[in-house]
Amino acid sequence: YGFRLSLLFGLALAITSTILGSIIGGIQGYFGGAVDLVGQRGMEIWGAIPRLMLLMILSDFLSRQGEFTGATHLLMLFVIMNLTSWMGMAGHMRAQFLRARNLDYVRAAKSLGVSNPMIMFRHILPNSLTPIITFLPFSISGAIMALVGLDFLGFGLKYPAPSLGDLLSQGQQHMEAWWIMIPAFVTLTSLMILLTFIGDGVRNAFDPRYK
Repeated sequence: YGFRLSLLFGLALAITSTILGSIIGGIQGYFGGAVDLVGQRGMEIWGAIPRLMLLMILSDFLSRQGEFTGATHLLMLFVIMNLTSWMGMAGHMRAQFLRARNLDYVRAAKSLGVSNPMIMFRHILPNSLTPIITFLPFSISGAIMALVGLDFLGFGLKYPAPSLGDLLSQGQQHMEAWWIMIPAFVTLTSLMILLTFIGDGVRNAFDPRYK
């Protein structure tokens, strides 16, 4: 159950952060100028805050506001992690849109009177999918490790919610009960290795620099 919860959480967080990062990075890269300048300075300020510390503070503060069910607490963690998880993808998509906005097919679409949103999401985005496809498995693994880390430190899901991080924490407190920690550790390690292999395979297949 902990494996299922962690994988679904990581997949959902990776999808939402990819969508947010693609929209924000695409707007910055396409319009450039003042929009890009303000966006970059805002991202630098927001990114300078330690991510784990921010997640711990927000999770602890919101948890003190009342009792949450397992599903509500999971949704709260999902929203909190989405505050910072989009920035990496935004940087990659910004670079893709900056490069593509001056290409001939974009200029041709502008000369034909195609609107900016249509150019961005119908013409540039389909030609800028390499970062999205190649980084998605790594985004999933990062989201899973963030959830496991918060659970292990006591700022994430609470017992009796199924959590690999909480199982690792229980195993650390009861080292004599090896059947608690070892299955959780093997499960988490196997999942991270598989996602890494999948990410490497997808990157080699879609990234032209590896061909």
